[in-house]
Amino acid sequence: MKKFKYTAVNLQRKKVTGIFLAEDEQELAMRLAEQNLYLVKAKQITQTTASTFFSTTGKVSANELATFCRQFAIMFNTGISIVDSLEILKNQSYSGLLKKTLEFLHEDVKAGQLLSQALEKHKKIFPRFLLSMIYVGEISGALDKILITLADYFETDASIKKKTKSAMIYPVILIFMAIGIIVLMVAFIIPTFMEALGSLDVEMPPLTIALYNTSVWFRTNWKMLFLVIFAIVMLFMLWKRTASGKVAWDGFKFKAPIIGKVVKSLVTARFARAFGLLIDGGLDVIDAMETSKIVLGNKYVEKKFEQAINDVKQGLSITEALDGYKIFPPLIIQMISVGEKSGSLAEVLIRSCSFFDNQAEVTISSMTTIIQPIILAIIGGSVGVLFYAIYSPLLQVMENIGV
Repeated sequence: MKKFKYTAVNLQRKKVTGIFLAEDEQELAMRLAEQNLYLVKAKQITQTTASTFFSTTGKVSANELATFCRQFAIMFNTGISIVDSLEILKNQSYSGLLKKTLEFLHEDVKAGQLLSQALEKHKKIFPRFLLSMIYVGEISGALDKILITLADYFETDASIKKKTKSAMIYPVILIFMAIGIIVLMVAFIIPTFMEALGSLDVEMPPLTIALYNTSVWFRTNWKMLFLVIFAIVMLFMLWKRTASGKVAWDGFKFKAPIIGKVVKSLVTARFARAFGLLIDGGLDVIDAMETSKIVLGNKYVEKKFEQAINDVKQGLSITEALDGYKIFPPLIIQMISVGEKSGSLAEVLIRSCSFFDNQAEVTISSMTTIIQPIILAIIGGSVGVLFYAIYSPLLQVMENIGV
C-alpha cells in the first residue's frame, strides 16, 4: 500500500485535503468516490519513520511509555476515536522522538491503517512487547483494557529500574571513595613520609618498603597505567557489545553470588507479568513465550528461554520446559504447573505479578544491605594497612629515642 496526499472536492464543491492509503491513484479515486469525494490531484508520500528522521535507534523511556499508554487509555475509554486521541497526544509534552513518532502514527491511522500496523513501522523505537500487546488488543476488541495493562506494566518496570539505580548509587560512591583514598595515600602521603624518614637510621618494615616501591612505580608510570586501564575498559565495552559478549556478561551477572539474586528476581518479575498479560490477551502459548523473551532483559536467560520454547514446540509442557533450564525460581515453576493443570495459567500469573515485583524490590534492598558493609570493610582494611605501613617506622623511631 502506498500513501497519498490528495486534494478532492465534495458534492458542495468544497475542497478537501487529506492522506489516504491505496495501491495507486485509480484505487484512491475509487475509495474517495465511495465517500462522495472526487479526486482533483494526488501525490505519493515517501514513507518515513521517526527513527530515520532523528537518525537514531533509541527507544522511548518506560516512564514516557507509561504516561502515553495511560493517557491513551483514558481518552479511548471516554469514547474518543484512535485518530482523535493521537491528534491530542502528539501535542503533549513528550520528548522530541516520541512527539515526532506520534505525528507519523496519526498520519498513518488517519490514512486507514490499523494502530498495530502503524506502530510496526517504528519497532526500533517501541518495545516489541508493546507492539504485540496492541495487536492483541485490536484483534480481541479489548484495546482499552490492553492500554491500561500496558500503563501498569511500564509504570512498575520503571519503578523497579529506578529503585535498582538508586540502590547502587551509594555502593558506587563508596567504591570511588576507596579508590581515591588509596591513590591519594600511595601517590602523595607515603612518599612524603619516606622522605622524612630517609635521614633517620631506622629499619623499614617489608610492608612499608613494598608500599614505597609501589608508590615510586605508580608516580613514574601513572600515564602508562592510565592508558592500560583505559584500553582494557574500551576493549571490555566493545566485547560486551558483541553477541557472545552479551551472553557471557549477562551469564556472569545471572550466576554471581549477590548480584545474581537481584537479576533473577527482576527477570522473574518481568516474565510473570508479560507472559500472563499476553496469555490473558488471547495469544497462544508459543507466541506469548516468544514475545515474553524480549522483555527478560538478559541475553543469557533469553538464550536458555529460546531452548525452552523449542522444547514446548516439540510437545513438552511449559512447566517441564522451564524447569529443565533452571532460569526461574521453583516457586514460579510451581505456579505455572498449577495454572496449566487448572486451565487458568493467565489468571495465576497475573495474580502473582505483585508478589514477584515485591520480591524484586526486597532483593534489591537486601543486596545494598549486604554490599555496603563489605565495601566499608574493604575501605577500612585498606586504610588500616596503609596507616600501619606508614606509622610503624615512626613508632620504632620513638622507641629508639625513648619517647
